[in-house]
Amino acid sequence: MTSLFSNTTSRRRFLQVGGAALAAGTLPAWRAGAADPVTFQLSWLHSVQFGGSYIAAERGYWQEEGIDVSLAPGGPNAPVEPPVVTGTALMGISAADYTAAAVENGAPFKILAVAMQRNPFAISSLPDNPVNTPADLEGKSIGMATANTPVLKALCDMNGVDMNAIEVVPTQYDGAPLLSGQVDCLLSWSTDLPVAMVMQGAEPAVMLLADHGYSVHSQTYIATEDAIANRRADLVALLKGEVRGWNDYLADTDAAAELTVARYPDAGLDLATQKLQAERQVPLMFSDLTEESGFGWFTDETVAANVETLGLLGRNVTPDLWDRSILEEVHGA
Repeated sequence: MTSLFSNTTSRRRFLQVGGAALAAGTLPAWRAGAADPVTFQLSWLHSVQFGGSYIAAERGYWQEEGIDVSLAPGGPNAPVEPPVVTGTALMGISAADYTAAAVENGAPFKILAVAMQRNPFAISSLPDNPVNTPADLEGKSIGMATANTPVLKALCDMNGVDMNAIEVVPTQYDGAPLLSGQVDCLLSWSTDLPVAMVMQGAEPAVMLLADHGYSVHSQTYIATEDAIANRRADLVALLKGEVRGWNDYLADTDAAAELTVARYPDAGLDLATQKLQAERQVPLMFSDLTEESGFGWFTDETVAANVETLGLLGRNVTPDLWDRSILEEVHGA
């Protein structure tokens, strides 16, 4: 694990705070008393996908807010929703479609903030046979997990594309079928398989589904109604630290990647890959809206677009799934 002081500015700031406290015979509030323990459930294995959270932990932002945060990794065998609904985790990272499904099954979740303003699903193809628009899919083969068939169908329905004219080929989550010519394109997140292919020397064309009407909030912050009612201060503190961490991430994505690799040396992370992924996350997570209103923001209009797209995915949700009150407190709105 790297030092708490990952850069000179951070080191100087902490020394100034500590020195002033010692001179006054006191300690900062977050050092003086026991911080509230909080578990924050991530949606996947450790990577720079959660770089802003690592920065918040490393630079003491949560301690300054009076909470002691444990970051719990997710993964294929560690879904987000169970620990959040049982209260083992105060908050988790999910996505609007997963949360909508859980709510349909009785889970009392609310979406409190949105990290990825644009959905990361994308279709990758090779430059000599590109998929630049949804219409280009007709007559082509696409490699994808069959579980993502509703995503492809929704994209086709939005854009008047005949899905029967597309050959769906079940594939593993790997760029090899495209690079070897087994399929014409691949459906994946724009921040993983395309990045892996670049690291192998290819430069795939990448069509973001969000540019063609696919509006599903991803990397969303969820909590239960009970947590909102009874642990509101901790939720505000947790999101305040997140906001600060992600703003630092935006200022230096390379540093976020370096911190990620240093914090989790056993995760098998390649620094160059993490740096490219960190860079490619920026246009998904930051926008004119976040610049104006703050990280994680969403509006009635973006919620309405989500409700419409989720309907195409077979999810019956209302705008009540989203609760902006915690975020408004975080940003002082």
